[in-house]
Order: sequence, then C-alpha cells, then structure tokens
Amino acid sequence: MKKEMTMPRLGESVTEGTIVDWLVQVGDHVEEYDPICEVQTVKVVAEVPSSFTGTITKVLAATDDTIAVGAPLAEIDVEGAVEEAAPAAATAASATPETSAEPAAPDPAPVAAAQPAATTDAPRFSPAVASLLAKYRLHADDIPATGHQGRLTRQDVENFMAEEVSQPAPAAAHQAPSPVPTPIPVQNTGFDGQLPGDIITPGSSVRKAIAAHMSQSKNEIPHGWMMVEQDVSNIVVLRQKEKANFQKREGFKLTYFPFFVKAVAQALAKHPRINSSWQNNMKITHKQVNISIAVAKGDELFVPVIKHADDLSIKGIAAEINRLASAVRNGTATADDMQGGTFTVNNTGSFGSVASMGIINYPQAAIIQIESIRKAIQPTPDGRGFTFADMVNLSLSVDHRLLDGVAAGGFLKDVKKNLAAYGPDSNLY
Repeated sequence: MKKEMTMPRLGESVTEGTIVDWLVQVGDHVEEYDPICEVQTVKVVAEVPSSFTGTITKVLAATDDTIAVGAPLAEIDVEGAVEEAAPAAATAASATPETSAEPAAPDPAPVAAAQPAATTDAPRFSPAVASLLAKYRLHADDIPATGHQGRLTRQDVENFMAEEVSQPAPAAAHQAPSPVPTPIPVQNTGFDGQLPGDIITPGSSVRKAIAAHMSQSKNEIPHGWMMVEQDVSNIVVLRQKEKANFQKREGFKLTYFPFFVKAVAQALAKHPRINSSWQNNMKITHKQVNISIAVAKGDELFVPVIKHADDLSIKGIAAEINRLASAVRNGTATADDMQGGTFTVNNTGSFGSVASMGIINYPQAAIIQIESIRKAIQPTPDGRGFTFADMVNLSLSVDHRLLDGVAAGGFLKDVKKNLAAYGPDSNLY
C-alpha cells in the first residue's frame, strides 16, 4: 500500500522547513525511523525519519523547497500493507506501471552513487553529499560523520572545508589538495545593486532561515526599546577572584555572561508578563523560564536554549552555555537544544558594543542585549568625590502589543537589583 510521508513539526512555533538534502532516492528501501531528508527550520537542521518500512516510490519536494508542516514529502510503498482499493482499480493500476511516473525532484548529477538507505556499509551519504565530495576532491573516509547511524551529511563536508580553509594542512597521500571554491565574478547586467567585479554568494539554508525569521519579527512585532546602566564592579571582582579555580575545577572558562543570564532569569520569574509571547491573537504567559542565547557559527547564527535557567546556579548556567555553544559549533545540537525558549539574552558586549537594539526572537515578547563592560568615572556614594567603576548598558527590546514602558522599566529595575546583589563572597554553586 502506498502512503505519503509528510513534513513533521520540528519544534513549537515551527510552521515550515526547507529541504537541505535528500538522503534517499526513488527505489531505495528504508526502515521505519531511517532518515529520508535533512530539513532546515529557523531553529535547527534536523533529519526527518521515515514513518514506515518500505520502498520510496515518489519524491514530492525538491532540494531548497520550503514545505509547510503537514505537507507531503515523499510516497512510500509500505511493506506488509494491504491495498484497500477494489480489484478493478488494482487491474487498472497494473496496466499503468508506477515506474513510468517522473519523480518530483530531479535526478542528481552522476558524480558518485549514493548507497542504499537500508545498508550498513560505511560511509553512507546522499547524492548531494557525493556531489560536494567530488566538487572539493575529498574522500569520505577523511571526514568525521555525525549523521544518523554514521551517515555523512552536507554539514559534515562544509564543516571540514571550513577547517581546511582556516587551518590548511598537508593533503593525505590518496587525496588531492582541497581547493577553495573560485568566486564567480559578476558582469554588469544593468540591474541596480550590481557593479563590475561584484561577487554573488548564494545564501545558505541557515542564512535564508535567519532572514525569514528576522523579517517576520520586524514585520509583525512593533518594537519598543529601553536602555539602562548598571555598575557591575562587584561582579568583576568576584570573577577575577574565582576564574582560575573555576577553570581548573570545571574544565572551561568562567565568563561574565552567566551572571547576567542568572540575573535576567531571576527577574523573569518575578515579571511573568515579560516571559510571554503573542501567538494566534492570544497572549501566552510561560511558566518555565527558558533562556535563548545567540551562538555564532561562521556567518550563521543559532539560538539554543538554557532550560529552567532560574533554577540553575552560576556554575549550572555556565556549564549549559559551554555545552550548547560547543554543540552548535560541532554540529551536534539537537532539536530539543534549539526549542522551548521564552526570552532571549544576547551577549553583544563580546563584540565591544555599548548600545544596540535587538530584534525580538519571534514569537517571544522581548530580548535583552548585554553590552560591553567599560570603565567609567562615577560619583562616590557620599557625593563628595569620584571613582572608577565597571559599568554596563542593558538594552531591552519589547513587543509593544504586549508590553509597555512600565513593564519594561520594572523588569530592568529588578535585573539591576539582581546584578548589584553579587559580592566578593557570592556562591557560584
């Protein structure tokens, strides 16, 4: 019996996904839960598993197509299933062989044959990955495979190429040097925005998803903005005191960012209006405090989530930041790592920024930018002199449909209070 496999929902608020790579072809046999394609959403690149055991008879979407949740992806002839059609219909079907139908997706270039999806021979990869290997003159054996059951993915090849470009090493004996793709010079076509010598670089699936997500946020959300300043000299002293022992004990560095995430998480628990979202003309106030953080990978941006951040210590938050950032950059982040966020904290200070307006991570209600800590002259508490202090700006963007200046100001007041509460003997655990 032939059945359709549809686009699954790969996270809350996710309504569509873009086909990055097909891992099967028409005629391939797959087991239930074998991956059939890779899909890019605004949250993560994920493998879509087969819903059945059987043989792929049609591919109903092409690479780079954007497919809505619930829309058909492929057709499969399910093993052991009995056709419910009438005998006459079955006879008519046999008179018109299924093999005469054209697949929805074009056949891949014959640079290398993809191995059947159900075999266990290693390495396993799709025709699109085979094309990349041929293009860059790479051997699959030289590239670490992170896909399901040891499958080599497009992302594995791209990560390998990025490392080769940034840290060139001698080629293996059986491998030709890996050339950097030659940029395509653009001729003056007369269109606005193009000049002689310009270089066109096609947008990656991740960059396209970011563009769609940010456009949706700016088009739908009326952004409001507020910035306050806070003295964090106490946190600077505390971190300086603890950072050496912390790294020795935990195996990673103690940065300033966990202190800010903790202060924000505590304030969100006190201000549930900020920890909300606007969906389908309804306000949803979230009980869980799940902090989204921005992690850059090359020119791409991912937003993994620290779950229940208000219940974690400074050490616990620091460990999650380290784990999530490593997972994103290693290509091992899961769909669960990327979903469930209720508020975003963005560490813009790492770039030296002192004031910025963040675009809200749709459909959340707000985002806060933690700016760079800088030395500034401040009056002493008695007002009789001046001293140097470590100051930071906190820049908050809010959804004006849900929040106003009173809500934003009250939330920032408590974030400032939480930051001021740290002292030289504060417990990180």
